[in-house]
Amino acid sequence: MKSSAAVILAVVAACQPPSSISRASAIAPVVHAWVTTGDQSKLLQPQPDIPLASGSVVPAGVPTINVDETKSYQKMIGFGAAMTDASAYLIQHKMSARDREALLQDLFGRTNGIGFSFIRVPMGASDFSLRHYSYDDMPGTTTDSTVARFSIEADRAEKLPLLRRALAINPELKVMASPWSPPGWMKTTNSLVKGTLLPRYYDSFAEYFVKFIRAYGAEGVPIYAISLQNEPDFEPENYPGMRLGAKARAQVIGNHMGPRFARAGIHTLIWDWDHNWDLPQQPLDVLSDTTARRYVQGVAWHCYGGDVAAQATVHDAHPEKDAYFTECSGGEWSPKFDENLKWTVSTLIIGATRNWARGVLLWNLALDTKFGPHLGGCGNCRGVVTIDSATGTYARNNEYYALAHASKFVRPGAVRISSEGGDASLPSVAFMNADDRSKVLIVVNNADHVQAFSVRWAGRAFQYSLPAASVVTFTWN
Repeated sequence: MKSSAAVILAVVAACQPPSSISRASAIAPVVHAWVTTGDQSKLLQPQPDIPLASGSVVPAGVPTINVDETKSYQKMIGFGAAMTDASAYLIQHKMSARDREALLQDLFGRTNGIGFSFIRVPMGASDFSLRHYSYDDMPGTTTDSTVARFSIEADRAEKLPLLRRALAINPELKVMASPWSPPGWMKTTNSLVKGTLLPRYYDSFAEYFVKFIRAYGAEGVPIYAISLQNEPDFEPENYPGMRLGAKARAQVIGNHMGPRFARAGIHTLIWDWDHNWDLPQQPLDVLSDTTARRYVQGVAWHCYGGDVAAQATVHDAHPEKDAYFTECSGGEWSPKFDENLKWTVSTLIIGATRNWARGVLLWNLALDTKFGPHLGGCGNCRGVVTIDSATGTYARNNEYYALAHASKFVRPGAVRISSEGGDASLPSVAFMNADDRSKVLIVVNNADHVQAFSVRWAGRAFQYSLPAASVVTFTWN
């Protein structure tokens, strides 16, 4: 049954003659709208323009979202996902040149695509690799403390060409990098699997990053930021990983990596944590170290435990340090499109940015129809797109549309602005683009029925009715 507010809005719209609507549209600025519905009948589909009328009367009982650009917050770098080995392999080897270019334009293009401007790259293997490797593997118990044998040769066939093409399509693309494990000889296990970093190799570990950043830069892929370790409070059983506690991370950053970057003239940002919301004390402990804190620019977060509000907890304690959201994966543990759309937009696109994230990344850019290739780790993770290895075609998943509702409209350099009010089941977030001061408002309807609401901005207002389990992006200038 429709809500009374929805009925009122429908009656008001029906009672307006076409000529009055035309005159209003001619006089007032208009709001553009794009909708994705939980039943997939609309997928990022443009809707009729809406007059942004001055002094518009809002029907009683309709929730109102107030957008206020005079209150601004963090500056955005963008949205995207990870170019894992699996994603790069599929895009490079399972697609024709034409299909590959179409996908890259779709993901990174600003005019005809969804404009990803933030991407993550594993430094060496993750669970989504065809083999386990680092950039300085040594036989047996042999070591290489000067990292003289370092090589990114493993990335030349797939990851690097695709990253260069993505950068050519979107020169504003920011690349962050994280290792799942340093070379095994640096660790207590002498293996890429499990263990922790040996203190005698802290300098070698810092040099490993310097060589990686320089090597990628020489290949035309500048590294915007790094984290020391993917998920440093977790030791996977069957793929590369490493536990690296807060005290060790503070020592590495403050006494080794930070100073080494400074001596090398490297301006790549250092981010701490790169793990879940459930342990905010970990990055707080690193930031309590006055030496390490000098070099830490921000804190990176994952979604697999805890609550997104942890980002604000750490930011409030250290407002000079930025927040970034760097990993979350969809998967067949939650196969329903509508449920995933609501959760991803509410929690990551809206929740992470309202809790200070300057960028939002999901996990694999692309996986195949068998949720791989992978070697250990997650066997039912879902990519932003799914590539059919037999045909080279691809399908857009709900994660694609969730990201697109922000990435296509919120440009790098945009600032988050205030969007308050509304309703608990109508979360929202708003941005203002830097180049033309255009406004972007994203709203999700988490209810199981259509919801009517109004939006007020600068003395003007408009009304809208959003179907159940659906997302809308509004833009206006």
